[in-house]
Amino acid sequence: MTEGGAKAVPWQSCVIEDIVQQTPSIKSFFLRLSKPFAHIAGQHVDVRLTAPDGYSAMRSYSIASAAISSPVIELAIEHLPDGEVSSYFHEVAAVGDDIELRGPLGGHFLWPDPAVDAVLLIGAGSGLVPLMAMIRHRRTLSPAVPTALLLSARTEADVLFSEELHATEMGDAAFVLALAITREAPVRPSDFGRRIDGAMVQEVVARLHRKPSQVFVCGSNGFVNIATGGALLAGLSPSIIKTERYGG
Repeated sequence: MTEGGAKAVPWQSCVIEDIVQQTPSIKSFFLRLSKPFAHIAGQHVDVRLTAPDGYSAMRSYSIASAAISSPVIELAIEHLPDGEVSSYFHEVAAVGDDIELRGPLGGHFLWPDPAVDAVLLIGAGSGLVPLMAMIRHRRTLSPAVPTALLLSARTEADVLFSEELHATEMGDAAFVLALAITREAPVRPSDFGRRIDGAMVQEVVARLHRKPSQVFVCGSNGFVNIATGGALLAGLSPSIIKTERYGG
């Protein structure tokens, strides 16, 4: 969305209702909105922090919640050592604090609705967040759509929403979960013990039993470049690949 489009969305206040430690570096913040909105899986919000002296900092965070109208949304925020906003959330923010945000924003990186054909999701770290919103949305409204998630994490402990993902895989024959564990041996034989590459993407696509009609890739700049290259090497068309990149 253009900056002009983003400015048309008003700021609102919300209250931190709960904080959950998800991984060693990622916490979920459940925010109660003063003006609830409905969003599309894959959208984000802008969060603005303002100091007493007037200095303000703004960052964009994807919405992890299922795409339903609710007064509470979930943001899963990774603690980045040089990230002033993420450091505030991890080191200062507490339940009951007021936060300023605007949204929902974003019109490109969106779950297809209605979804019919197979979908491939590729993410790393907190890049899973918009993909998780898609998985939750699919579970509610499009459970028959074949969907595969290829998720890169340093260790098993760093797999965001691990329990929910494994439960989804066990209870859903149309959902494929594959982890790429980069700094230790994977626990499951169906997972990989290396960084994502073209051969890995090709194998995960084979587990779908059909080529995906859409591919969503989210992570750091470097990760997105590597994962997108892997998708292309696996024979997927660049026209079906949508990417989203995060920074600090």
